[in-house]
This record gives sequence, structure tokens and C-alpha cells, in this order.
Amino acid sequence: MKRYILILSVLASCVQGGSKDVKTIKPAPVVPVADTIAPSDIAGKFSGQTDLRFDSSALNAFIAKHPKFATYRDEMTKFYSPRSFAYAWQNNNGLIEQSSILYNQIQAFRDNGIQADIPYLEEYTGIMEAGDPGLEPQRDLMLTAQYLFYAEKLLTGLPESDSRRMEWYVPRKKVNYAGLLDSLLSGKGVKSDSLIYPMYFRLREKLKQYYEVEKKGSWIVLKPDKAKYQLGDSSPVVAQMRKKLLLAGDIASDNGSSLYDSAMYQGVRSFQSRYGLKADGVAGASVLREMAAPLSKRIEQIIINMERCRWVPNDRSITTIEVNIPEFRLHVYERYALAWECNVVVGKEANKTVIFKGDMKYVVLSPYWNVPQSIVQKEIVPGMRRNKNYLASHNMEWNNGKVRQKPGPKNSLGLVKFLFPNSYNIYLHDTPSKSLFNEDKRAFSHGCIRVSEPRRLAEYLLRNNPAWPKEKIWEGMNSGNEQFITLEPTVPVYVVYFTAFVDHNGKLNFREDIYKRDEKLASMLFSRGNAEKRMKS
Repeated sequence: MKRYILILSVLASCVQGGSKDVKTIKPAPVVPVADTIAPSDIAGKFSGQTDLRFDSSALNAFIAKHPKFATYRDEMTKFYSPRSFAYAWQNNNGLIEQSSILYNQIQAFRDNGIQADIPYLEEYTGIMEAGDPGLEPQRDLMLTAQYLFYAEKLLTGLPESDSRRMEWYVPRKKVNYAGLLDSLLSGKGVKSDSLIYPMYFRLREKLKQYYEVEKKGSWIVLKPDKAKYQLGDSSPVVAQMRKKLLLAGDIASDNGSSLYDSAMYQGVRSFQSRYGLKADGVAGASVLREMAAPLSKRIEQIIINMERCRWVPNDRSITTIEVNIPEFRLHVYERYALAWECNVVVGKEANKTVIFKGDMKYVVLSPYWNVPQSIVQKEIVPGMRRNKNYLASHNMEWNNGKVRQKPGPKNSLGLVKFLFPNSYNIYLHDTPSKSLFNEDKRAFSHGCIRVSEPRRLAEYLLRNNPAWPKEKIWEGMNSGNEQFITLEPTVPVYVVYFTAFVDHNGKLNFREDIYKRDEKLASMLFSRGNAEKRMKS
């Protein structure tokens, strides 16, 4: 299958709960996003004609009549000027075939989780469903404007100013919409794997499934009659739970039984894994709470995270590290294939881990911990007041007027840290507090990210450096002498925030919104659509 496809096939088509233990994932074949999109969705050829043209003044007249498209004036000018205002969507035979494909996709906004209303929909519908009145500049301009509107909403979503208000500091991708349209109509093709983060497509498929459940009215409203259910219990509620587990794919079949049997036990464990809960097979308070969530909440949660996918640049290099904060999980990717993953501890509510992108540059063996001044004031100074030997008892010392902790097994950073220089002072590191990795919810740090398998991460990052075999890395981690190792090339690190995602097994996962960010984004997404609807009416 070709690696390059037309941009409309990107817009028109869209085709993965991990274990708590560190798990090696057998690398899957590298599958570019382009290979998940069927080129056959776009039939025929676009009009490349340049003989039929209209006067440039028509653009100003169009914008004057359709002010909601004023933000696309420059893009429309950039598109039409090089082609000397030749018709793009029309030829001597009328509208080209792809205009109908675009129209159908715009009408299917809901499947893409897009909440914005379509501007001038009534007029647009009239153009597409009317008979052929001959060449008409306003008609061509309407289709181009609708394309730019759709491409922006699908590929970019909310403006970057809005995502930053959500404290999302991962740099947004830059998209030349006029350039995409030019490539589309000229038949040049577009490299799709630079346009949309792959998770978007996976969530989109799940959204369509949930819409189908909504349409059929097959969502079960759970009404528990006891605090928990486990092996051997019998209740009508167990039969209800069984139906919900079947609907979610956690069990293979529904025998209709009210007995909490082994199939229920395994199904509940699968459910718990998908929700980041302790997989003990007991349907306790957490399981019942998640099962009781209304379908509308799950649909909203998927849409919210599809929007976040639009904010992630899809510029993955050969090796990429991604930390999903609500999942408490670190993933190592080799291109788009998951190489391995492990648990992490992230910042607690009062010390939120920042959402951003950095480039890992150093592996530091036997690190000092330079204690942040905020921790010195809040924790160390009071400790020194109570105990004059506080610093020595914690293996700490003064260093140029600041406090630092010496290397060693009791160092708060453990035996190794991983630096990707940033203004937020966030990094990955080992920790002597290993027991925290066994918790379901792992938001305990002051903001930095603790890694459950730091030795493995160090060995992986240095696997191609002959100067640092595994034995030497381990010796350096235990030497007590701080050593900086520079990574060449640097490794991109994405610290992201997804409360709904599809794992490498194709299962839909949900996680608790630990930093309460979903509600704010939902307010922006859904209230904005309502505001546009009121304005239109």
C-alpha cells in the first residue's frame, strides 16, 4: 500500500488496560498512519484544470457576504492566487466528484467528535443539492471555505491559545491548509502520518461504536443491590453486569446467568485493567461506580480525548518516550510500535506534573538531588529546626548556599535520573520508594516522574553506545560518583494527559481525571458549539 495518499482520504477515513507489571511488548511491524487509511475512499481524479477562471474580486465579495469565513481569507488567497483563480471544484461538467465526498464528510462531523456547527449550512446544502447552474465563483469559494473550515477543525481543533489555557504546553503542529488543498487538487498526494496522531483514529472507531450503542438503546443502567460482588455470589445485578462486560468486549459471550462465575471473574479483571483498577476480579465500589457511569459521560470522555489528539504533533522519530499522566504509565515507542512500558509515579494534585514536550539529552548515574527551594522552605527548614542533625541524617549537605542530597541508595532520585532540559524543572528518575508503584493511583511526587524500571530505561537509552555496556551502567549507578552521559541523538519525551485511550491490544481504556482537566475542556468544547448554534439561530 502506498505511503502517500490524498488529503481528503485523511479527512474522510479513520480506521489500541495494560498490566501493572513491567511488560515487554513484542515490537509490532511499523505501520505508518497512511497504511490505516484506504485510498479507495476517494474515487476518480480531481480537476486540475486551469483554463476556467473567475475574477479575484469575487473573493472579497464572498467574504463580505460570509463573515464567519473571514479567518480563512489569507488561506483562500494563498490557494487561489498561484492558480490565477482557476475553478477548483468545478469544470465544464459541473461540480467534480470529490465535492460530494467532502460534503458527506462535513455532514458526518459528529463521527469525528467535532462539536462546532457548520457555518452557512443551509446555503451550502442548497449549493450541493441544487441542479447545475453553470460555473459560479461563489459556489467554488463556498466549497473551498468549507474545506478549510473542516480541515482546521479536524486536524487542529481548538486554537492553541485555548489548549494553553488547559495547561497543555506540548507545541502544536503547524498546518498549511491552503497547501494541503493545493496538493489535493493537483493530485500530488500528502504524507498523512505527519497530520494526525494515530490515537485519534482508534478513538474515532470507539466513538462510532458508542454512538451505535446509543442508537440501539442497549446501554445497561446498573442498580447494585449490595456493596460488592465476587465469585459464588448470585444476583440479578450480576446478569446486568455480564451484559455490560459483553458490550465492552471484556467477556466473549453472555450465558444470561445471575451467578458470579469464573467467566464473570475474568471479565471483571479485564474491566479493572481497562480502568486502571486493581485487577482482583471483585466488583467492589470502584468497579460499580465506573459501571454506573452514563453512556453520555463515556461519549463525552472519548470526544474530549480526540480533541487532545489534535493537539499532539505526529512527528515521532525512531525512538520516542511518552508518559500519560492519568494512566501512570511510561511507553517507549520505536516509530509507531510499542517497544515496552512500565509504571510511573507522577505529581500529586498540589504539584501537578506539567504537560509538555522535551528532548532527553542526559542520563545521569549516581545523581545528586539539588533540593528545590520550595521543598527546602516547606520541609527541610522545619526539619532542621526540630533536629540540628537533620541534613546529615538525610545524607544532605550545603552546596553554594543551597541544599543537595548526596548520591546513594537513599537519594530521593535513586540511582539514576534522565534529563530533558525544560523550564518546568521536570525530569524522570529512580526512587528508593519502590512500594508506591504497586498502588492503583500513583500521584505522589512533587511534579517529577518516578520510573519503576530506571535501570532498564538507562540500558535502553544507551543500547547503541559501545562505551556503556549494561555492566558498566550498573556499576556507575552504584558508584556514588555523579556521571553525566550525553545522548546522541536526543530522544523526544512527550508528557501528555489522556483519560481515554486505546491500548496496544485495541481495548478502550478510561482513567480518572486526576487533575480535573476534563470538565474544563468539556465546557469549552460543548458550550462553544451551543453558543455557535444560538448565534446561527
